[in-house]
Amino acid sequence: MSNARSMTTWLRLIALALVALVALACGGGGTATAPAQQQPAQQPAQQQPAQQAPAAKGPVEIRVAWWGSQDRHDRTIKAIELFMKKNPDIKVTYEFAVWDDYWTKMTTQAAGNSLPDVMQQDYAYIDEWFKRGLLAPLDDYVSSGAINLKDASEEFYKGGRVQGKLVAINLGSNSPSFGLDVDAFKKAGIAIPSDNWTWPEFEKIATDLHTKLGIWGFGHDLANDQMWKSIYFSAGEWAYTDDGKKIGYASDKILVDYLNMILRLQKAGVTPSRAEAQATYVGKPVEQLAIVTGKSAMDFFHSNQIIAVWKAAGENRNIKMVALPRQPGGKSANYIKPSQFFSVTSQSKQKEAAAKFIDFITNDVEANEILAAERGVPISSKVRDALKPKLGKAQVEMFDYVDRVAKDVQPIKPPDPAGHTDIVKNIWGPQVVDQVLFEKTTPEKAAALLRDEATKILAK
Repeated sequence: MSNARSMTTWLRLIALALVALVALACGGGGTATAPAQQQPAQQPAQQQPAQQAPAAKGPVEIRVAWWGSQDRHDRTIKAIELFMKKNPDIKVTYEFAVWDDYWTKMTTQAAGNSLPDVMQQDYAYIDEWFKRGLLAPLDDYVSSGAINLKDASEEFYKGGRVQGKLVAINLGSNSPSFGLDVDAFKKAGIAIPSDNWTWPEFEKIATDLHTKLGIWGFGHDLANDQMWKSIYFSAGEWAYTDDGKKIGYASDKILVDYLNMILRLQKAGVTPSRAEAQATYVGKPVEQLAIVTGKSAMDFFHSNQIIAVWKAAGENRNIKMVALPRQPGGKSANYIKPSQFFSVTSQSKQKEAAAKFIDFITNDVEANEILAAERGVPISSKVRDALKPKLGKAQVEMFDYVDRVAKDVQPIKPPDPAGHTDIVKNIWGPQVVDQVLFEKTTPEKAAALLRDEATKILAK
């Protein structure tokens, strides 16, 4: 990352990670799996061509890491067990965590040159991780057929390219959504909104649900950075310019209006307070969403997450997804996105076995019957066709939702610039959202501060 401030943040994380590694070496707490033997830290070469690992005597061992819900953990572990049964020459160890803990752990391991062979990656981060030389290009494995993408349209996997190199394989396609408790809507006598509903319509519906049912109209965090991007996306703009060097929208008014709406809903008790949302929902597994426990009639999650949400809520529940609200007269606020990826790290000593594992997850029908499209709609057409007759209610809703909104989505924007993490963690969260929702500043001042501080980060 060329951004000086972001580089400082990264180096600070690296320093903390090294301290953590020293603490572990001195007798710190254990982990879910045995830690890999530490090797001397070294800087991987950038954009290094994929290389075949030297032949190993006996079974080779690879490590796989991912974030997600408990349902994802259970399914992935079963798929790993199947992989080892079908590939007895490869042993797989694994580790998993919730979102925030996952990235802290991966940063620590990157500092110690001990990243797993296969790591789950996110669209927002693949650009940064590849440019730091931490992800191995996979083009040679695709060309050789070691990773088979013949049954996948390029539209499903091109999101894993950075600077012309394929560095991540899409595990499933999804789109952000608002999940609705159908029975709560029926009880309140409120019609399910259409996919082209607007933010003013959302505010009225959420308020009416709260008034009639005495629960939150909307339970999750309306102030997350994805909402910031979506409100401008609907207006034909984006949070950043395509080159990632500037704020991408001309006026702060849309953000100011949005923050004022959240304040109104919070003051009226239609949504949780900022303090309660942070303590209970923000950054927590989706199984803990308020819609799961019936405390809210609507929540935000990505379409693939409905499987974990519905499982936690109970099979007798009825949940429907609708598109994100849009600006009045605006375009769709949705896009089709790689839900997450698997990448081979540059620190892997078993890249060939790692590629074989990714191919298995991508193309093996039996494995995908276990995974049940929990990470999103599979990219292989053969896998999709095999799954369709066996879909449960949650998977049917996910497939139908993605098919429905795909007819009206806008093209996905480039991955977030390297400075995005710095902006979200150090500006958006603490200096904008918290200050506004704890009523320590005005939306106008917060939006102006965001523009100024983000501009400094992106410009450097």
